[in-house]
Amino acid sequence: MRVPPRQLVAVLTVVLSVVAWAAWLAWDQEYYLDPATGDPAGPYRAWQVVGSVLTLLVAAALAGWALRAVVAAALVTVPFTVCWTVAAAGQDDTGLFVVGAVLIAVGLFLGSGAVAAGTGRLNSPGRR
Repeated sequence: MRVPPRQLVAVLTVVLSVVAWAAWLAWDQEYYLDPATGDPAGPYRAWQVVGSVLTLLVAAALAGWALRAVVAAALVTVPFTVCWTVAAAGQDDTGLFVVGAVLIAVGLFLGSGAVAAGTGRLNSPGRR
């Protein structure tokens, strides 16, 4: 199987990372009451987070097919984290959004790096 040019894969990875934010999370910033407990919850529903994670999974797998895992992880992590951080900073008076941003960045980098490394191994010359 022919691997697409690396530059195209890099651009598609960044686009998918931004889409993971915009399509699943950016449009819903409202907190809601949990029907089971009556406690405030949110702003995201579970299905939104799952959709976002699946989109990021596709981005990491695509990037890992053609790029080094660390590059793929950075291309998935940075755009998504920047989008999330800008939105969260605009709504947070406490500064705790920084903690969330660090957790997202570290978790997403490690997770997408693992997916990219696994995909890269599947595409290694010894497996063809």
